[in-house]
Amino acid sequence: MTAAMDELLDILDLEKLEHNLYRGRSPKLDWQRIFGGQTIAQALVAAQRTVEPERHVHSLHGYFMRPGDTKVPIIYEVDRIRDGGSFTTRRVVAIQHGHAIFSLEASFQQDEVGLEHQVPMPLDVPAPDTLLSQRELLGKFGEAVPDGIRRYWERDRPIEMKPVMLKHYTSREKLEPKQNIWIRTTGPVPADRAIQAAVLAYLSDMTLLDTSTFAHGRAIFDRDIQAASLDHAMWFHRSHPLDDWILYTQDSPSTQGSRGFTRGSLFARDGTLIASVAQEGLIRLKRPPVE
Repeated sequence: MTAAMDELLDILDLEKLEHNLYRGRSPKLDWQRIFGGQTIAQALVAAQRTVEPERHVHSLHGYFMRPGDTKVPIIYEVDRIRDGGSFTTRRVVAIQHGHAIFSLEASFQQDEVGLEHQVPMPLDVPAPDTLLSQRELLGKFGEAVPDGIRRYWERDRPIEMKPVMLKHYTSREKLEPKQNIWIRTTGPVPADRAIQAAVLAYLSDMTLLDTSTFAHGRAIFDRDIQAASLDHAMWFHRSHPLDDWILYTQDSPSTQGSRGFTRGSLFARDGTLIASVAQEGLIRLKRPPVE
């Protein structure tokens, strides 16, 4: 268990303040704003705390409204919208400095047996054991890795990633807006479906928005790009242990209006489709200062 992974599990253990009211904190890091995946995961945990344990999240939809402040706690207020015979619906608002910074709606269902199919995992993807880690890539390519990406890769994080296609990270070549990336936690995740869903929601926000910049030979870390998640949707298809590499396959059908749209699928190494994701984010070109 790395220190970063230990802290992730700790920040997902929200403090209960009152009925339907929870408090979360951010990692003690020098980040300028709260990572979106953290807010999604903590809001999901707050919703889970008000739902019967035999009902599990099957979908969530969230909107980011303001950047989060890493220096102060986040208050999560849960609205128990509906407890139906088959489904439970919750709305969560994340609040800082008296303002909403994020809102989430999530739906929960007890496991049922029914029709089932899934799309297959891509077959032409190299196994993660054959790929270099991000730190190994820094050692191999050195100065070829742009500054913003280098700083991101050098951080101690609870998630480890191995990109399959390296051109985006070592050049400014215009590429097809799609990628496959192996991703896993840097420590074990408890065998609890609620915690596993929250960790999966946390990691689902990683690399997704950046894929919408591939077609333009850009990256979200470029100094002249203002990038931020605007919304995030996720569907949880199958419960699966998070004890191995997960393939995150992504594609971006459209970028327009200073917004990039990206879709993702999360596959276990054995080919099980665990979850699907969709996100739209801000990709705004900053105007040069007027002299």
